[in-house]
Amino acid sequence: MRKSLHVKKGDTVVIIAGSEKGNKGKVLMTMPEDNRLMVERTNMVKRHQKPSQVNPAGGIVEKEAPMHASNVKLICPECSKPTSAKRHVLEDGKVMRRCAKCGETFE
Repeated sequence: MRKSLHVKKGDTVVIIAGSEKGNKGKVLMTMPEDNRLMVERTNMVKRHQKPSQVNPAGGIVEKEAPMHASNVKLICPECSKPTSAKRHVLEDGKVMRRCAKCGETFE
């Protein structure tokens, strides 16, 4: 069975838990099998890199780390409020996400 998350790549989310609480960002990548996702410019970690042809100097690189999906809430594009994504089945059987606050359907 295929797992799915309440957010998709490209959605705007707000962090609701952890040290980054209150920050907003765009979802860069989702990992449904681990219930994790990556949000741009949040949960930054430092990684040491050896010198290579691409980066001859090497050094310390900052990049985003995955966070648990339960730590974020989706921001509705219509009402611009953090909301839960409710699942809604259309007449043709297609499942869409709907804003719990304003009721607007979004892709």
